[in-house]
Amino acid sequence: MIKYLGSKRVLLDGILEAVRATGPAETVLDLFSGTSRVGHALKRAGHRVIANDHNAYASVLARCYVQADREDVEHDARRLIAELSALPGRAGWFTETYCERARYFQPKNGARIEAIREEIARKSLPPELEAVLIVSLMEAADRVDSTTGVQMAFLKSWAARAHNDLELRLPEVLPRAPAGKGEAHALDALEAAATLEADVAYVDPPYNQHSYLGNYHVWETLVRWDRPDVYGIACKRVDVRERPSAFNRKREASVALAALFARLRARALVVSFSDEGYVDRDAMIAMLRERGEVVVIERDHKRYVGAQIGIYNPRGQKVGEVSHLRNTEYLFVVTERPLALAAE
Repeated sequence: MIKYLGSKRVLLDGILEAVRATGPAETVLDLFSGTSRVGHALKRAGHRVIANDHNAYASVLARCYVQADREDVEHDARRLIAELSALPGRAGWFTETYCERARYFQPKNGARIEAIREEIARKSLPPELEAVLIVSLMEAADRVDSTTGVQMAFLKSWAARAHNDLELRLPEVLPRAPAGKGEAHALDALEAAATLEADVAYVDPPYNQHSYLGNYHVWETLVRWDRPDVYGIACKRVDVRERPSAFNRKREASVALAALFARLRARALVVSFSDEGYVDRDAMIAMLRERGEVVVIERDHKRYVGAQIGIYNPRGQKVGEVSHLRNTEYLFVVTERPLALAAE
């Protein structure tokens, strides 16, 4: 899966344990699905997963990793990946924008990304098969990018991996879960909370000022394939400015979270948050107690890769020191009864 700020890769076992501890759960709602790493793990564990994210790139990842089932798409996906892999590069708007004006990819790879994505669009494939192919391309591009893992900026000098040739691979699409076929939605979180029903809701909202659309705007463009107007050295989509989220605003985050929790149609919640978030531990507990019993699990965690590297200006000059390299990740587990799960 793609490199992702806030990825729960190292926390998956704890999340799955927390979901199990809430009691029998056939259906789990992943409300802010991101890369679908958690949704994918829940599907592998046998749950029927309903994934949601308002960003187009995340919705396509969920359609691949949660909604699509291997038995339905594998044969055609392998055939089409071989066909797409043989296409010669064709440089155009994408290559000019993200390989020349900005330098996320080497032009040789940008031209191939462009040719492959154009051919996927031309074929007008069924949505699940199309999602598998787009995710194959997104992950291939991620393996040859020249960033620290977010697209707020690109590296001053080419990353070693950027010189490699783009290679399509079949994503790890799972068979249908025993609990039933998953779903992928692209709703606003508050709308999804009010309309999508599950036994357990896993909630991993944005917790501070960092916008996922701003951090992964290239993937949004690759999925939408819409040639947006862009701005700045990083060539961000203009709608990064036009699609703000209350969860990214300090004065609005608490109200937005309270409204979200009140609307959720699930008997139990598992909420992932951080001590770097706009809502502190005690305030979150107070908010969630409106829903039932709350157990808090804490884990010390290394901060994202950008914090390990340091703070630099757009000219590549180091301009500041990072205040800390580790943070505390929280899981707030909320049920209508006491949990058989020890708080750490």
